[in-house]
Amino acid sequence: MTKTTRNVALIVAASVVLGVTAPLTATAAVAPSTPELLDWAKCEGSGLDPRQECATVQVPIDYSDPGGKKIGITVSRIPSEKPAVRRGALLLIAGGPGGGSLDELSGKGQELPQEVRDAYDLIGFDPRGVGRSAPVSCGLEADDLARSTFFPWPAPDGSVTENMVTARRMADACARDGGELIRHISSADNARDIDRIRAALGERKLSAWGVSYGSYVGAVYSQLFPHRTDRFVLDSNLDGNGDPEHGQASRALWAGFETGVEDVFPEFAKWASAPGNPYRLADTAAGVRPLFLRLAARLDREPIPWPGANPAELNGNALRQTMVDTFYDPDGFPALAQLILAAQNGTVPPAPEAPPEPLLQNGLAVALATMCNDDEWPRSTSVYQKEVDESRAKYPLTAGMPRNAMACAAWPYPVKENPVRITDRGPSTVLLVQNRRDVATPLSGALKFRAALGRRAVMVTVNSTGHDAYLANGNECGDRIVSRYLATGELPRRDTYCG
Repeated sequence: MTKTTRNVALIVAASVVLGVTAPLTATAAVAPSTPELLDWAKCEGSGLDPRQECATVQVPIDYSDPGGKKIGITVSRIPSEKPAVRRGALLLIAGGPGGGSLDELSGKGQELPQEVRDAYDLIGFDPRGVGRSAPVSCGLEADDLARSTFFPWPAPDGSVTENMVTARRMADACARDGGELIRHISSADNARDIDRIRAALGERKLSAWGVSYGSYVGAVYSQLFPHRTDRFVLDSNLDGNGDPEHGQASRALWAGFETGVEDVFPEFAKWASAPGNPYRLADTAAGVRPLFLRLAARLDREPIPWPGANPAELNGNALRQTMVDTFYDPDGFPALAQLILAAQNGTVPPAPEAPPEPLLQNGLAVALATMCNDDEWPRSTSVYQKEVDESRAKYPLTAGMPRNAMACAAWPYPVKENPVRITDRGPSTVLLVQNRRDVATPLSGALKFRAALGRRAVMVTVNSTGHDAYLANGNECGDRIVSRYLATGELPRRDTYCG
């Protein structure tokens, strides 16, 4: 899940070894096996690298009817900066669900080290339903675009009754306005689209860098097309298989916020109690947690008007949602502390600027479609009430939100296929990189993901706080290992800890 939609058990050993993987050496370059099938042209948009070009790949709306209606997946490319050493294509798979990497080549892609940009054509794309790839919208009501609504926070007393009403309203909107494509947006369909992109590029194999939800799509691709994967980096990993009690990846994605928040909060508390901090909240780190819980409870009872915000008040759930959002990056800690200080005095800072409504409508529609089409969610209010009650007792900071109902509880379309099970079958081509303290994709879930991949993967655990590890909130040690793998194919001999 990325910062637009926006899940580690702490480890104290100097390293973790979850299994030994045979070292890989650099293999022969993967040359295109067929001619390209794409008609490249200048990309639309401003601020793009002048080398970036775009094309369209036609894919079936419904892969069970491959000869039926098609949609266009928009793809972008910045060619290798040193064609003589070009290895192949490196696909950037964005998080979400609901995010795209079409324009990331001109920003994030240029942060890659020179030897990686030399070795690959950088490839981005908007997944089906996103941006410039047959975009969808559910036409949600304005109140349902609020992050503290999309993230299903229960009522102050823990009741989920209103969440079920909201779930039915949002599901009905998607059925009414989402069109035919809304029922054919899933992680497996995204992986199949990626293989169409690979074929259209004329590549026998594909390398990839998938982040957050994109790490799961990368794993699904490697499961469905194991011998089409070259070098795969999966960054900030969610529990891709879930568990029998709480469902597969889509529910596991939300459930991860329970432990993710608990993992990051001590870092925030240390920062917020440090002497000399202009936004200091308490004299000791131990004092920050009860202060936050008391304030959230007070705002549940006595919200503060917040003009321009959605909702237009700072209530307890708006404060909790702000906590979740700011924990994606430690640079967000001051914003949360300022909000807490203001609310303690009965005031609020200026409301944060919301993204344009069309962007919100598109991103939320794709997120809902993906999660609801990927997995069967419970339909019973009593199931969610039981899980929310248990979660509130064990994880008071998240107040039951990670176990609550969203539109999937009333989704009108049956799941077309079972979720793809991530296993250890396939070549050893996967490098996982994971921060110890990640609010959205906690280490506890990533470790389950790593165990499922078995000998296929090596994992680098990074002693850092924040979501997105490689070239973002990780550290130099982790970045060096990932860059070396992409450039040379060299993997660590075993799981590694970057302290």
